[in-house]
Amino acid sequence: MPDRSPLRTLIDRARPYVEQRTLIVVLIVSACAWAFVELADEVMEGGSRAFDTAVLLALRDPTDPADPLGPAWVEELGRDVTALGGLGFLAGLTLTVAGFLWLDGKRRSMWLLLVAVAGGQLASTLLKLGFDRPRPDLVPHGTITYTSSFPSGHAMMAAVTYLTLAVMLARVQPSRAHKAYLLTAAVLVTVAVGVSRVYLGVHWPSDVLAGWAAGAAWALMCWVVARWLGRRGAIETTPADRPPPG
Repeated sequence: MPDRSPLRTLIDRARPYVEQRTLIVVLIVSACAWAFVELADEVMEGGSRAFDTAVLLALRDPTDPADPLGPAWVEELGRDVTALGGLGFLAGLTLTVAGFLWLDGKRRSMWLLLVAVAGGQLASTLLKLGFDRPRPDLVPHGTITYTSSFPSGHAMMAAVTYLTLAVMLARVQPSRAHKAYLLTAAVLVTVAVGVSRVYLGVHWPSDVLAGWAAGAAWALMCWVVARWLGRRGAIETTPADRPPPG
């Protein structure tokens, strides 16, 4: 019999205690956390400078770095998209979904949602304060900025908010098609917000990649917590929360 890999052995030992789907998500969270740490290490050592510079300048007119590629309406569209990751918009969206959960009688799920999004915002703020990376200085900024650069708050909070909202709403959807639609829409919006930050010149690409990694890890951890609480009756349960028979 061939030797089994350590990872496979770990999964087999944990399977009686944690279902396979949760194990996969935990592994993805670990991968996202590892990616964030590696990106942070590269940024602090200056190893990402060449990559960041090349991507940022590739999105600008070679004869005029102050001019993003494309007609004026594309730049305006970039500002519209980047607003989808702004604090005011995300707060309003979160409160809107929280109100829906309240009216739908899922009030403990509502509180979990609010704590998850607020906790993600706090984590983003603390990470920015800790790294305190300057904003890009190669090109003019296409929108006003107030905070430091790493990680991208818009990219991280878009991932935290949209993915958390998607997984919380997907929990109560009986159809796989509905679940897939919600999650796909959340991912697409998150990606668009991050790309817009680089296009407008307000973030280095590594800022956005780190924001996506941290935000995805946070949202997936919230999904694991929601399932764990659902199985224990601490929040409203769904069929997916119930342990398999036998």
